[in-house]
Amino acid sequence: EVQLVESGGGLVQAGGSLRLSCAASGFTFDDYAIGWFRQAPGKEREGVSCISSSDGSTYYADSVKGRFTISSDNAKNTVYLQMNSLKPEDTAVYYCAAGPVGWYCLANDYWGQGTQVTVSS
Repeated sequence: EVQLVESGGGLVQAGGSLRLSCAASGFTFDDYAIGWFRQAPGKEREGVSCISSSDGSTYYADSVKGRFTISSDNAKNTVYLQMNSLKPEDTAVYYCAAGPVGWYCLANDYWGQGTQVTVSS
């Protein structure tokens, strides 16, 4: 019933842009914080960004500040991650996740399947 579906990944050259989407269903969207995470082979998963679907507050990892922007369209139950000025080190599988708003994306009940982002030099 609960489903998070990421889309928008692909292959892009360094300096380019991609917009990832996370479409949520099966739960009350406004009761959750939605986060973006990424994991490259052999590396730990890291939090990239988070947004509260209720009040719109946001978080960004230092590595993406100024380049990535998270936003939500509550009417569509969808969260976006606009990624600009992409670097090869941004290459990873990107996942979205949903958790209680009070945990600020530090605890997540649901995860999507991931979408591959590859940035070539």
